[in-house]
Amino acid sequence: SKEVILGAIESAMASAYRRAVNASTAQHVEAKIDLDTGKVLVFAEKEVVEDVLEPKTEVLLDEARKVNPEAQLGDMGVVETTPADFGRVAAQTARQVIQQRIREAERSNQMQYFERQVGEIVSGLVQATNAQATTLGLDMKAEGILPANQRIPGERFKQHERVRAVVLEVKDGSRGPQIILSRGHRNFLRRLLENEVPEISHGVVEIRAISREHGARAKVAVMATQAGVDPVGACVGLKGVRIQASVKELHHEKIYIIQWDQDPVVYISKAISPARVTGVYVADTESNKTATVVVSEDQLSLAIGRDGQNARLAAKLTGWRIDIKSITEAAGDAIKKLQSDAALA
Repeated sequence: SKEVILGAIESAMASAYRRAVNASTAQHVEAKIDLDTGKVLVFAEKEVVEDVLEPKTEVLLDEARKVNPEAQLGDMGVVETTPADFGRVAAQTARQVIQQRIREAERSNQMQYFERQVGEIVSGLVQATNAQATTLGLDMKAEGILPANQRIPGERFKQHERVRAVVLEVKDGSRGPQIILSRGHRNFLRRLLENEVPEISHGVVEIRAISREHGARAKVAVMATQAGVDPVGACVGLKGVRIQASVKELHHEKIYIIQWDQDPVVYISKAISPARVTGVYVADTESNKTATVVVSEDQLSLAIGRDGQNARLAAKLTGWRIDIKSITEAAGDAIKKLQSDAALA
């Protein structure tokens, strides 16, 4: 903005004057620009004296009274002291200060812009990539860092390829804002779905929860805010066309869309999908929300998932501790409980 540039020039002129006459930092010096003529005037604080010994810090009474008619000997007054040869040195200093101020203003603009973008998808061109991180060139000449742990496993980026990622956080660095990006965060999937599914962006369908292990699979719980809308169908689209766009962007990560339900039993049994559930038994105390999910023998490995992944994602999605048991195991536990618990016996 014009004010930033004018402020920069004025402070540059003041520091050029200090350098030209070797003024002390304690002395008040300011510069003013006449916007009509472009002339620069420098004002400095000086002591009013009868006889000037040090022109840098002293001024005659007559001179001081031109500015302030009530000036007395011994007073401190601000008077114009623009040096006659105030040219080349001032221009050099001004140029350096102006460039520095413009850089600072650009940085602060970048910082404000990207702080507003936290949690939103941005797209950038790959500038450099290695095993630790990928650097993306973003808007406003900014650079974003996509760390290796925030990439989707197996992704390989080429130079100048356009990549989309979500802004995870923005820190103030010494060389401008440090923008950390992510493709592995659940918010990336949330924003992708918002872009692909108009019902979500219009608020007809609401995403209640997302649990995701990037590169493998994700579960999304959705609900309709209007009657007569099928939230799962809206997200999947005709022949899966809407969800396919997100799956492709996430390198064929499996995405399961399930309907959110107020009843924890219904919600948990849907969260365990694709496994079919025989029964869900919940124990909800203040300190502990545990659900025992009972499945038939042939569904047990599917319900638990590879390395317990399906059970883990369902637990994250619902916020319940989930214990998966086969019918035989659950029946054995029930019989044992009946025998040992006096109240039940």
